[in-house]
Amino acid sequence: MAPPTVADLTSPSSWAMVEDKFSPYAKETLTKLIAFMHEEILPAMKLAHVQLPTDPEKRWKTVIPIIEELKVKARQLGLWNLFLSKAHYPEHGVPLTNLEYAVMAEILGRGGHLAPQVVNCSAPDTGNMEVLARYGNPEQQRKWLIPLLNGEIRSSFAMTERFVASSDATNIRTSIRQEGNEIVINGHKWWISGAGDPRTRVHLVMGKSDPNNTSTYSQQSVVIVPADAPGVKIVRPMQVLGYDDAPEGHCEIIYDNVRVPLSNLVWDWGKGFEIIQGRLGPGRIHHCMRSIGAAQAALDLMIQRVTDPSRKTFGKYLYEHGSVIADIAKCRAEIESSRLLVLSAANQIDKFRAKGALKEIGIAKFVVPSMACRVVDTAMQAFGAEGLSQDQPLAQVFAQLRTLRLADGPDAVHIHQIGRTELKRASQLSKTTAEIKKKENALLEKHGVKAHL
Repeated sequence: MAPPTVADLTSPSSWAMVEDKFSPYAKETLTKLIAFMHEEILPAMKLAHVQLPTDPEKRWKTVIPIIEELKVKARQLGLWNLFLSKAHYPEHGVPLTNLEYAVMAEILGRGGHLAPQVVNCSAPDTGNMEVLARYGNPEQQRKWLIPLLNGEIRSSFAMTERFVASSDATNIRTSIRQEGNEIVINGHKWWISGAGDPRTRVHLVMGKSDPNNTSTYSQQSVVIVPADAPGVKIVRPMQVLGYDDAPEGHCEIIYDNVRVPLSNLVWDWGKGFEIIQGRLGPGRIHHCMRSIGAAQAALDLMIQRVTDPSRKTFGKYLYEHGSVIADIAKCRAEIESSRLLVLSAANQIDKFRAKGALKEIGIAKFVVPSMACRVVDTAMQAFGAEGLSQDQPLAQVFAQLRTLRLADGPDAVHIHQIGRTELKRASQLSKTTAEIKKKENALLEKHGVKAHL
């Protein structure tokens, strides 16, 4: 059986809207990716789950064999580092736009944690590669970026902190200070994705290097910390609704008097905020792209379930009961709307970089994960108790999607930022309305009509 087409997996209308923006290379790559997903990645998902030991000790020391096998095949096919656009990173990138990657990332989103990792497009490595490609010096790129680009190592980004409200990054307490030719780091972080992986070799750590600076946005710096540096202590992996996401995990970490060379400073002192803004923008939209694929996969499972003749109740198919058909229609509508929002944001990034697409990225960040959670929750309901169990992927996918409503900033922060941005239009709106009102009154007077308001 031939692999599905991109229109089958996304929607004919959205594909028709963007198809002419795809280069021949992008179309060829997308076709190869769909075939690879259909023939190799999706059939391997259960095997990957089985190859991860349940033993609490072994699961954090395991490199899942099938993932490494598929990585070799993906690289041979040229399905590698698809997120890194050559337009923004000419030395290290691939000839794909963010819009082109958006469609590919949606396809990858159907494959949970497995698919993005197989093609070296998984968080937090993608964001760290962008940081090192944009802000790293040649030696930092040689030592850390190239191995990451080659998929030889993995990485973490250590920003979120325990005991403070670090959704406001100005609250971060981790101390980063210079002592001679060394940088000394002391801090307590948690929810540090990827830190549990045995392949992780480097952490990018954000902390305060100049706490007394009058500008609260110039107090922070980012430092490269080898994962095996003395004083790096992984306290425990955190669980998300009971899932530990081994072997990558989301770890609590203490940096206890960790010392690294001064040359491990990324870019310059006080540039931490600029670095994380450059990092988080693309990272947020990549999460949204994949979330749409996850939602679409959940809807596909739901449709199969409610039309399964072996699941009839009271002599009817499940779709013949209650509001199931309406639920399916609403899920489809929400997925379609969210996809257009993400494609718009990706196109804006291509034109103006992430900094020029903050509004579009911010809206997508709080709209898309919530949408995906609703769709997956609806699918779980159709599956009954099985939908909550390990026999279906839905519960774990829901846990991952629910995390995104907090990762890279909680919904409330993005909603507040977008609301404030909208309010800035008030003055111009008032001026425009006043101009129209003036012309309206003049027109009424000309025609001898008395204005009542």
